[in-house]
Amino acid sequence: MDFQLPDQLVKYLAELDDFIEREIVPLEQIHDNIRFFDHRREHARTDWDGGGLPTADWEALLAETRRRADAAGHLRYAYPVEYGGRGGSNLDMAVIREHLTRRGLGLHCDLQNEHAIVANNVGLLLMAEYGSAAQQAEWIDELATGAAFFGFGITEPEHGSDATHMETTAVRAGGEWIINGEKTFNSGMHHARADLVFARTAGVPGDASGITAFLVPVETPGFEIAEFLWTFNMPTDHAHVTLTDVRVPDSAVFGGEGRGLAVVQHFFNENRIRQAASSLGAAQFCIDRSVAYALERKTFGRPLAVNQGIQFPLVELQTQCEMLRALIHKTAWAMDHFGPFTQSAQVSMCNYWSNRLCCEAADRAMQVHGGLGYSRHTPFEHIYRHHRRYRITEGSEEIQMRRVAGYMFGFMPQRSPKGM
Repeated sequence: MDFQLPDQLVKYLAELDDFIEREIVPLEQIHDNIRFFDHRREHARTDWDGGGLPTADWEALLAETRRRADAAGHLRYAYPVEYGGRGGSNLDMAVIREHLTRRGLGLHCDLQNEHAIVANNVGLLLMAEYGSAAQQAEWIDELATGAAFFGFGITEPEHGSDATHMETTAVRAGGEWIINGEKTFNSGMHHARADLVFARTAGVPGDASGITAFLVPVETPGFEIAEFLWTFNMPTDHAHVTLTDVRVPDSAVFGGEGRGLAVVQHFFNENRIRQAASSLGAAQFCIDRSVAYALERKTFGRPLAVNQGIQFPLVELQTQCEMLRALIHKTAWAMDHFGPFTQSAQVSMCNYWSNRLCCEAADRAMQVHGGLGYSRHTPFEHIYRHHRRYRITEGSEEIQMRRVAGYMFGFMPQRSPKGM
């Protein structure tokens, strides 16, 4: 097996770094934009009197960054060629996402807003795969540039990981559907043009079939944003949405009647491997910074780095990073060659372990840096608070472990390609 990264990918990482240094780092420095990344970052980003939403100037800066990235040919790297992209593979995106987060905080990649100069635009990829011809004609172009966005309404107040027990329902009424229910942690709803709402249309609680996705315009009567939920890492864009006798036409069905969970699983498998790579990069950043600090910081007349109490925890973390990197690369490569659903167990392994590792690395970095590490003058508390979220969202680590166990013990089928 060849463990070398493709030459074109290595060259592209260098191209990205050059773009970041020329275009993005200078943008961080002008007009006190650095306030969004130094010790003032949470305060500068959050409209505390406006529901805790992101401030307008913070989101405008992110939009300008995306505009520059798109003009330079980076934003759409993962998109299909017909949508202006380069058809980036799962391996490409795993390596790129790790590379960007390993650089630390900056406009090049800020996962609090799921923002990066190489976009992880899952909405576009889902639209290209599952959208009707009419939906694609309406959405594709603006999704590609980031001018339009739709939310993802699956989690409910009483049902998180147990999506098959969702209580939101949709009932046929002539050529329409009437939707009733509620969703929570529905991200990005302050700017979303529509919400992709998942509702039971047939079957009974627990059935995997009978759940349908609907693309619901936010101005539809009966669709209301009840509140935005304040979180461990602010600002927030996570809405609690209620749907009361919301009427949508048949044309709002997304991905086929009763096939909503297929949309969910496609989204999860594609996104979880990229999320794992992002957490790996952030963990490596914390380790790199801790090693550098331990070499320069002197206590009792000697560098911190000579103490085994400093060395050994970082050695363990570095070892885990190396092993995880190999698994992520192998899994992403296999997804490209054999299909994403042949690697469901491995994706879950990568995801839960990487997110946990990042939290441990950020916590260790705080410890190595002492009081300074606990302060907001270093980025570790920010990294911890953000990546702690990933241990719950898009399938908690317990759900990921349950999935792996299901494949291991034969309770869940997974295709095993020859040669693997």
